[in-house]
Amino acid sequence: MKELTVGNVRAGTGTSWYRSWFLLVLVLIYASSFVDRIIIAVVGQAVKVEMNLSDLQLGLLGGLAFSIFYSLLGIPIARLADRFNRVALIAVSIAAWSVMTALCGTAGAYWQLLVYRLGVGIGEAGSTPTAHSLIADQFGPRRRASALAIYALGPPLGVLAGALGGGWMVQHMGWRPVFYVVGLPGLVFGLLAWVTLREPERGAAEEGGALQAALVPSLREVLTVLMKSRAFVQMLLGTAIGAFAQFGINLFIPVYLTRVYGMGYAQAGLVFGLVIGVGGIVGNMLGGLSADWASVKDRRWYAWIPALGTAIGFPLIVSAFMVNQWPVAVGLLFAATIALNTWNGPTFAVVHGIVEPRMRATATAFVFLLMNLVGQGLGPTAVGFLSDRFTDHLFTLGRFHLVCAAPGAHGPTVAPPGQFTAACHDASAYGIRYAMLAVSVVLIWSSVHYFLASRHMHRGN
Repeated sequence: MKELTVGNVRAGTGTSWYRSWFLLVLVLIYASSFVDRIIIAVVGQAVKVEMNLSDLQLGLLGGLAFSIFYSLLGIPIARLADRFNRVALIAVSIAAWSVMTALCGTAGAYWQLLVYRLGVGIGEAGSTPTAHSLIADQFGPRRRASALAIYALGPPLGVLAGALGGGWMVQHMGWRPVFYVVGLPGLVFGLLAWVTLREPERGAAEEGGALQAALVPSLREVLTVLMKSRAFVQMLLGTAIGAFAQFGINLFIPVYLTRVYGMGYAQAGLVFGLVIGVGGIVGNMLGGLSADWASVKDRRWYAWIPALGTAIGFPLIVSAFMVNQWPVAVGLLFAATIALNTWNGPTFAVVHGIVEPRMRATATAFVFLLMNLVGQGLGPTAVGFLSDRFTDHLFTLGRFHLVCAAPGAHGPTVAPPGQFTAACHDASAYGIRYAMLAVSVVLIWSSVHYFLASRHMHRGN
C-alpha cells in the first residue's frame, strides 16, 4: 500500500443536487451533536455556581465524562458501520444522544450530570466515523478534502448556535432549560436522515468501483495498514496533541471571559459563538479548499497546511491570553481559531487516501479514539486541574475554595461581600489565564508532527 493514494477517479455518486442535500443533512447532524457536546462550556459557570464545583470538576464534565465512552466505543461502532446500513446507524445514534442531553437538565447532583454526560458520549460514538465513511463513498479523492471540510463546519455551526442561544437562555432562564432546548431538536435531524438519505454503494466513488470493497477487512488489517504509514502516524500525533490544547482552551473560553473581563453569560456566549463558530467555519473551509487546490502540484500540502496553521495559531493564542483589553483579546482569539482549524479536511483526506473503502469508518474511529481521549478527555481536565492549582497558589491567604466559596451546594464561587472579594477574584482570574497559557504551549509540538508527516508523503500524483 502506498503512503498516499490519490488518483484521477470519479468525482462522486448520485446527482449533484442529492450530494449537496446529503452533505447538508450530515452537517446539520454534526452541528447538533456538537451543540450537545460543548453546551457544558456555555452553562459551565452557572453550573459551577449552583453546585459549588471546582474547575477540575467542570473540566471533567466537558472532558472525560463525555469522551471516555465516546472514544472507546467509536471503533466497535465503526466496525458495524463498515458492515451494515450506515444511515440507520446515524439515525439511532442521534436519537440516543439527544435524549441524554435533555436529561442533563434534570440533574439534581453532580454525579447525575456525570452519568448523563457519559450517555451523550455513548450516543455520539456512532456519528462521525459513520458519516466519514458515507462521505468517502459520495465524493471522489479529488473532492474529498473539500467535502470533509464542509462536513467539519458542523462543530463551528454547533458552537455558534449553542453559544448564542445558550448564553442568552442561561442568563435569563437558568442553565437547566438550555439542555432541553438543544437536546430535543436532534430527534428531528435523526428522522430527516432516516427518511431522505440512502445508503451509498461502498467504493462507488473509487476507480474500480464497488468491486474492491467486497470484503470487510479485520481490525488488525486496518490498523496494520495505518501504522505502516509514517505519514499517518505523524498526522495522527499532530492531530491528537493539537486537540489537547484546542479542546481544553475552547471549553473554558466562556469561563475565562466571565472571570477575567466580567462579561455576563449572554455576552460571553455571544463572543464564544462568534469566535469559535465563525472562526471555525472560515478555518475549516480555508484548510480543505486550499489543500485540494495546492495538492494538485504537491501532495505534501495536505500536511503543510495544518502544520502552518498550528504554527501561526500558537503566538496568536498566547497573545490573546496576555492582553487586558477584551476587544483585542477577542480579535486575537478569532484569528487563532481560523489558523488552528485548517487541519480537519487535509488530515482526513490523508487518512481516507491510505485505506480502502471498507476500512474508512474504522480508520476515522481510530483517529477520533486518540484525538478525543487525549484532546477532549484530557485537555479540559488539564486546564481545570491547572486552574485550581494556580488559583490556590495565587491566593496568598491559602485555602481558596474554603474562603472564596460559601458553604453549601448553591454558594457563590467568589467571596461574599467583604475584604476578600478582590483577592478571590484576582486569584480565580489569573489562575484560569495561566492555565490556558500553559496548555497552549503544546501547539508547537503538534505543528512539528505535521511538518514531519510531509517528509513521508510523495510530491507527485
